[in-house]
Amino acid sequence: MRLLPHRINPARGLLGALLATLALIAAALASAPAARADTQICETFGSTTIQGRYVVQNNRWGTSAAQCITVTDSGFRINRADGSVPTNGAPKSYPSVYNGCHYTNCSPGTALPARLDTISSAPTSISYSYVSDAVYDAAYDIWLDPTPRKDGVNRTEIMIWFNKVGPVQPVGSQTGTATVAGRSWQVWTGNNGSNDVLSFVAPSAIGSWSFDVMDFVKQAVSRQMAANNWYLTSIQAGFEPWQNGTGLAVTSFSSEIRTGGSGGDNGGGTPGGQTACAVTYATNVWSGGFTTDVTVRNTGSAPVDGWRLAFTLPSGQRVTSAWNATVTPSSGAVTASALAHNTRIAPGGSQTFGFQGSYSGAFAAPSAFTLNGTACTTA
Repeated sequence: MRLLPHRINPARGLLGALLATLALIAAALASAPAARADTQICETFGSTTIQGRYVVQNNRWGTSAAQCITVTDSGFRINRADGSVPTNGAPKSYPSVYNGCHYTNCSPGTALPARLDTISSAPTSISYSYVSDAVYDAAYDIWLDPTPRKDGVNRTEIMIWFNKVGPVQPVGSQTGTATVAGRSWQVWTGNNGSNDVLSFVAPSAIGSWSFDVMDFVKQAVSRQMAANNWYLTSIQAGFEPWQNGTGLAVTSFSSEIRTGGSGGDNGGGTPGGQTACAVTYATNVWSGGFTTDVTVRNTGSAPVDGWRLAFTLPSGQRVTSAWNATVTPSSGAVTASALAHNTRIAPGGSQTFGFQGSYSGAFAAPSAFTLNGTACTTA
C-alpha cells in the first residue's frame, strides 16, 4: 500500500516552534549566573559577605540611634544614619568592608592573620563616595597584634584618613608629617584607652587610591608601635560618622596578601597547596572598545579550587560585561572569580573566561596577574 505524505497541521507547527523557543530561553536563563540583589542591614552588628571573600558590617557601636547600610556586590552605602554624638568623643559607628578577622567574624578564605615578616606585599584598592552634609571621617584601618588573634581588640591600630568633614580629629595629637606611599600626611599618635593608634591624615580628600598596606605597617614598626614578628589581623575600609552620614559609600574595595615563599591570597585561599600558573591574555581592540579572552593554566601539581585571578586594568579601561567569570569591580584593580561550573583548575588544566570593555587613550594590557595570590607567568 502506498503511504500518503504526512500533512503538518499549521497550528501545531507554530505551537511546537513556540515551545522550542521557550525551552531555549529557559535553558539560557538557567545557565546564566544569577544577579546579586542588594542587601539592607540595620542590625547593630549585622554583616554579610561580598564577592565570596570580604565581609561588610554595619558596626553601629557608639549610639542607639538607627543606622542602615545597603550592601552591593562591590561595597556599601549608608542609607540611614540617625542621631549624633559630640565631636570631641568617639564616633557613632564604623560601617565598613574588610579582609581578615573582626571579633571572630573572618572573611571567607582569608590569609589573615599573617605574620608581618612573611608578607612581601599587601596591595589594596579603595574608592569612596562622599557627602557634605555630615560630620565624619573616611578611614582605612590596619590592625596589628603580637599574637594571631581573631577576636577582641588588637594592640595597634593604623588609621589612614582619606577625608574628614567637620570639627573632628584623630586620637591623640599631631606628632609630625611624613611621606608614605608617595603621598604627604599629617601624623598623629595616641591611645584610646584600649589600644595604640597611629593615624595618617590626608591634607585634602582622596576619592580613590591603590597602594601597599605594608608601606604603612613599616611606619608603625619604625615608630616602635609594632614589630616584625607581630601579625596583621585585618584590613578595613569605611566611615566614622559623628553626625548624619546618609549617602556615604564605599564603591569598590580590594585587598590581597602576598606572602614570601608560600603564596598568598586575594581574600580567598587556594585549597590543595601552593599555586603555579600561566596566563594568556588575547585581545581584540577597536576604537574605544575591546574584548579579551583570558586563559588561566594551572602549571602546579595540585588542583586549584575556587580560582580568583587578580590584575589591574590600565587607566581609562572599564569592564562592561563578562562571561565564564565574574569580574569586579569594573575598573582599576579587578578580580575575575570562578562560576559554579568552572570552579576547579586541575593540574595541567586550564579555564578560560572573557570580558568586553571600553577604553580611552592608548590601549594596553595588564602587566601582571596573580592566581589566588601567587604571581603567574604570561604567555
